[in-house]
Amino acid sequence: MKGTRALSSLILLQLLCAAMPLARDASVVSIPPAHELFQNLRHEHPRLLADSEDFGRIERLIREDGRASGWYEGLKKEAGEILNAPVSTYVIPDGLRLLRTSRTVLRRVYTLGLLFRLEHDPRYLERLWREVEAAANFPDWNPRHFLDTSEMSHALAIAYDWLYASWSEQQKRILREAMLKHGLRPAWEAYQGEAPHGWWTQVGHNWNQVCNGGIGIAALAIAEEEREFASKVLYEALIRIPEAMVHYGPDGGWNEGPGYWHYATSYNVYLLAALETALGSDFGLSEIEGFSEAGSFPIFMTGPTGKTFNFADGSAGTIRAPEMFWLAEKFQRPEYASYQARHARGSVHDLLWYEPGLADQEVLGRPLDAYYRGLEVVSMRSSWTDPDAFFVGFKAGDNRANHSNLDIGTFVLEAFGERWAVDLGADDYNLPRYFETGKRGTRWTYYRMRAEGHNTVAINPTRGADQDPFAMAKIDHFESRSDRVTALSNLAAAYGTEPHAVRRSVTLVRQESDDPSVVVEDYVKMDSPSHLWWFFHTPASIELEREGRKAILALGGHELSVELTSSPEARFIVMDARPLPTSPDPAGQSSNEGIRKLAIHYGGVTEARIKVLIRPH
Repeated sequence: MKGTRALSSLILLQLLCAAMPLARDASVVSIPPAHELFQNLRHEHPRLLADSEDFGRIERLIREDGRASGWYEGLKKEAGEILNAPVSTYVIPDGLRLLRTSRTVLRRVYTLGLLFRLEHDPRYLERLWREVEAAANFPDWNPRHFLDTSEMSHALAIAYDWLYASWSEQQKRILREAMLKHGLRPAWEAYQGEAPHGWWTQVGHNWNQVCNGGIGIAALAIAEEEREFASKVLYEALIRIPEAMVHYGPDGGWNEGPGYWHYATSYNVYLLAALETALGSDFGLSEIEGFSEAGSFPIFMTGPTGKTFNFADGSAGTIRAPEMFWLAEKFQRPEYASYQARHARGSVHDLLWYEPGLADQEVLGRPLDAYYRGLEVVSMRSSWTDPDAFFVGFKAGDNRANHSNLDIGTFVLEAFGERWAVDLGADDYNLPRYFETGKRGTRWTYYRMRAEGHNTVAINPTRGADQDPFAMAKIDHFESRSDRVTALSNLAAAYGTEPHAVRRSVTLVRQESDDPSVVVEDYVKMDSPSHLWWFFHTPASIELEREGRKAILALGGHELSVELTSSPEARFIVMDARPLPTSPDPAGQSSNEGIRKLAIHYGGVTEARIKVLIRPH
């Protein structure tokens, strides 16, 4: 996958980036016509993600493997809680999403379904039926927010398939009719352009995989009884999902960030796994460039603390992704299984896809650093094994990506088991017009979405967007050596026509005899005198020394020195993580308690060089 080359005209560059961002190739995919899709259909149930032999394998794992038995005990405890919990109800608490209910039903179906398959306790079957019967009787599955519909379709499909032999004919009819009425028919209307909720059929982000994945699984569940219609619906899902999958190329990264990587990839894997178990083939979908590398992304985006480089609308929480086990087996990548084995909490899918032989293989020779091309994100670290290691995530990237923030040039930093430079993550999705993007989108009035809310620079910030929402910046130079790693990006496109140059380099120095250090270096050149801001958001306490030329950060019993080593006129100041006086400050947004920011401010400059050295104090 190759990005467009920089041209002398910024306007031409932006037009080219919008028209031809990257070369995408899904030529390995060969989807047969709808009427041929079910030629090799496995008629026995269960056939979605698992068959009877898989459940037998899980039984043996639970007896023989301590990790698996621990997970199973956790699921038994959860199942006991579900037995005493009220049945899910049709509730849309924010006026838009039924999603919490859909996910609750889905989790309960998998948990109770597995427990019944393994223990045959009728309490699990009876409680599962009450759950899915209630969902089947909902007035709808909220197709205006189609994620809700897809996840509920997924839930009833698994209930129908895994417990097929235990349901009466009437119960199976109720489930089939609910999947048709509330899931597949609304999806078909969307595919045919006949529904206002069908915009997701044309996108290349997580909605694509989740919506097509859940609907595809439901179509496979009822393939015999509704053969003609189910095959047409599945065909529509399969011809659309490559539009999202090509974005893994070439290196497995995901431009919606690690959190949405998990959501998108989980549903991608659910569908591919169901295709393999039901039809014996995924029709080349798993061979799309970059998909085999997808499991590397959470590995490299996770620091020694277990937190992720949470750019876009994501939290920094540890990615626990059972699909890593499936990817590990599919592509024989033990490092994927090793990662998940360390972080798993023991979901049904963990048990379903866990292979001890892969998970326990020693992973040798892994590079310390990674550059995700197209995504334009870099991770660098001083060690994989030292819990006190330095870790830096640095992002150029595309402000147009789904869930993007105006964060070109931002970075996060870990050392000594603490995260020192943080990304604040998403704000409340229910804030007014939170997802309204574009040049004047309301999204860019919220602090956490703006450049000033990230660890990057802001130039002449006003009440409008403080980076170009359509900008794209590449990692122009990346060099990884044993003693150091450097990434350099030209950020000028993010600031419109104002600057001649905005360059940022981030270097991690790895020294055998000394502690590691990080150097962040910026060069800005403007046509006219301008206001320039430099920001570093941190939960650490901050003490300034040497008249503001040096800051001592203290966190978790450790200290870091952040020192200006260029520009004698520059000084650090300490600010709250709040909007600048020139910026919007909408009601309801997060107050960012517990976070301060180390800042540098230039007023009326045309050129500035800022070099900051970060090292143990």
